[in-house]
Amino acid sequence: MTQNLAFPVLLELIEERAAAFRAAVAAAPDLDATVPTCPDWSLYDLAHHLGGGERLWSHNVAAGPAEGPSPEGLAAKAEPAPRELDALLAWLAAGTEQLVSTLREHGEDAPCWTWWEGSANPRTAGGVARHRVQESAVHTYDAQLTIGAPQALPERIALDGVEEFLATCVTTSTPWPHRPVTGDFVAIEGRTWRLTLGAAGASAVALAPGEEHAAPTGSLRGTASDLVLTFYGRVEIESVKGDGEQEPFHQLKDWDPEA
Repeated sequence: MTQNLAFPVLLELIEERAAAFRAAVAAAPDLDATVPTCPDWSLYDLAHHLGGGERLWSHNVAAGPAEGPSPEGLAAKAEPAPRELDALLAWLAAGTEQLVSTLREHGEDAPCWTWWEGSANPRTAGGVARHRVQESAVHTYDAQLTIGAPQALPERIALDGVEEFLATCVTTSTPWPHRPVTGDFVAIEGRTWRLTLGAAGASAVALAPGEEHAAPTGSLRGTASDLVLTFYGRVEIESVKGDGEQEPFHQLKDWDPEA
């Protein structure tokens, strides 16, 4: 599958979602409010996770190819975030600036360590930027939900997010432990992706609009935002329309290829 958004656009979207995240945090009456979609975290914890992650990935990109995450990045990620609101917002903005500046400086094709070895997403600054857009988008949704004002993921982020999730988090050469199946993810915005699960592992392709294709074993249909939020466990599978066999989607949710 090909990347849908150009590298400069990804950097802009990281900044845009980060600003939306800060707006949600700024509107919260209490930073200790529990995040409904991450019940072990407060809103402060969520902010620390996102801002610390930006610092970690900035160091990972700057370090280039490595056997593991940057020790300096891990140390930066572990540093406590400020608890006073204005200082926290400034800390968040500084983390975003650090990440985007590092990505821009090193360029889309710069190789670096990532945790998604063996996936269809490249282990490059471009792959990091693409994934960080989704990380920021989903956690912005978490923050908005916490203050009672959840918004759908922006369409172009969500459309790329379906493909990015399949490429980064699903694609694998580990054999599928169940009978072979195909599953379609149908975005009502006009895009469809087919996931094939079998002895060769998991692979996904974007289906060309208007072409004839064999019927899948099962499908999920909804907005691209709802599909992405389903992937990340923010909404239940039953929240999107299912056709055909649905058991493989639940099996996929519980499958850990590394186990």
